[in-house]
Amino acid sequence: MVQIKPILEIENLNASINDIKILNNLNLKIYPGEIHAIMGRNGSGKSTFSKIVAGHPAYNVVDGDIRFKGKSILNLEPEERSHLGIFLAFQYPIEIPGVSNEDFLRLAYNSKMKSQNKPELDPIEFLGYISKKLEIVQMDPVFLTRNVNEGFSGGEKKRNEILQFALLDSDLAILDETDSGLDIDALKIISSGINKLMNENKSIILITHYQRLLDYIKPDYIHVMQKGEIIKTGTSELAKELEIKGYEWLKKKKVN
Repeated sequence: MVQIKPILEIENLNASINDIKILNNLNLKIYPGEIHAIMGRNGSGKSTFSKIVAGHPAYNVVDGDIRFKGKSILNLEPEERSHLGIFLAFQYPIEIPGVSNEDFLRLAYNSKMKSQNKPELDPIEFLGYISKKLEIVQMDPVFLTRNVNEGFSGGEKKRNEILQFALLDSDLAILDETDSGLDIDALKIISSGINKLMNENKSIILITHYQRLLDYIKPDYIHVMQKGEIIKTGTSELAKELEIKGYEWLKKKKVN
């Protein structure tokens, strides 16, 4: 029997920004086919964690390791991590005036193909490829001609993020508050797209404040983060408990 190895291993991770410690001895293992949700109050370190895994240069890893598919990625640039299969959907997707969505997506896709010594797609070939991905997030092709996220609603920006995940076919998606600011219809569309993209070879980390996202995307594990460390891990039932009790009942020390 072949032993399945973690796709992501976080080992005793300590990190800081401007000499302020943000993550404290963080440990986490995620296997292919798993969905993990990370919850916690504002300032608990959730978004910081996602940015550090993606390679944000503002953060300094003081100690510990991040291994992706068995290899340390601490010395890799963000684009190298992306090419390996790590995707980060931002809480607040930025607008890029003057750059069409189609050009942006095609360049991102071809950059990954080039890194893997695979054929790049010309604009016509790419249009045929991306059209199928648009269906996953129920996105009108007209959005390809518009500048990246410029004038997009909150839901459209979030759909555009999931479209990028679909396009790059990443092995690990970190979705930072994808449900933030969405109405119920947009939440259902985005959740449906994420579920369609999930398979036994992929893994997803959902960073969220609320249980409502987890009504549509069922996590295998829920972790509660406080002051840069995971203080409690449980099943999807934990989210319902947090919805009722809040975070006050969790002590600063780890809860079994």
